[in-house]
Amino acid sequence: MERPQMKAAFVAQPSTEDPAGAVGVGELPVPEAPDGWVEAEVRAGALNMHDVFTLRGIAKPAGAGPHVIGSDAAVVHNGQPFVVYPVLPADTAGRTVAHATLLPDAGHGMLAERVVVPEAHLVPKPEALSWEEAACLPTAWLTAWRMLFTKAQAGPGKLVLVQGAGGGVATAATALAVAAGATVVVTSRSAGKRERSLALGAAAALESGARLPQLADIVVETVGPATFEHSMLSTRAGGTIVVCGGSTGFTAPLHLARLFAREVTVCGSTMGTLEEFRDLVAFVDAHGIRPTVDSTADLADAGKQVGRMLAGDAFGKLCVRVA
Repeated sequence: MERPQMKAAFVAQPSTEDPAGAVGVGELPVPEAPDGWVEAEVRAGALNMHDVFTLRGIAKPAGAGPHVIGSDAAVVHNGQPFVVYPVLPADTAGRTVAHATLLPDAGHGMLAERVVVPEAHLVPKPEALSWEEAACLPTAWLTAWRMLFTKAQAGPGKLVLVQGAGGGVATAATALAVAAGATVVVTSRSAGKRERSLALGAAAALESGARLPQLADIVVETVGPATFEHSMLSTRAGGTIVVCGGSTGFTAPLHLARLFAREVTVCGSTMGTLEEFRDLVAFVDAHGIRPTVDSTADLADAGKQVGRMLAGDAFGKLCVRVA
């Protein structure tokens, strides 16, 4: 029996040179729900750099294509609104981190009219958030949450440096750290992004590479080689640099004398657990935080949103309206 069809954004043929052009939008079969999974209707999704990696062929989803992209979704199931925890159920066999494999890497992308997800991964959507705002939370905001509160101890009395203001993780880290009572300093090459970061509650917004008024307790590092030396220079003795990605590359020199003389901790961070995601959603709801949405496009224009991400112009999350 033929499966019903749905509209989706997908990649059939990755392109290193033109990842935005590799986005296809069209009809695909509605996936079947495995045992313990349920079908849900997607209202909105959001894009992440991981989608770019998929479109370039760096991340390779399991199974035959085409592959639906997207790991973020706000959905309706049985008439109720939810946000989807975006990673596979924990499987620690041969792994360091049990929560690192995103659903689209297993062939369950979220930028589609209908998706199937583990039922336990449906977390009630905060009523105050729009569908697009809720769709910001699963990947970038969960990443920022784990960086700040699991890998470091952000809170009152702590100075947090956020490198590369404007990205999804950076805007999330700024809002979350401010709500937790920390003092936040951001950096950016863009005067406009620095100004908008101040509106999010940052105490200072500096040009990239500028000297901080005082050394940071915690550095949120998403940029990589372009900012990593500055991150080392800007961290106090005993401080922590948390790394979750590298938008400018994945290899950076490390000043070993500064590392051991100041006893700086440099640690990696990947996504987060289901428990952390529930804590994040509850924190956002309790503190009245509204995730920053750069822009929203219809599903048919998902490729244009990828292009905006690649151009580096966005401030906050790039969202996609599905229904």
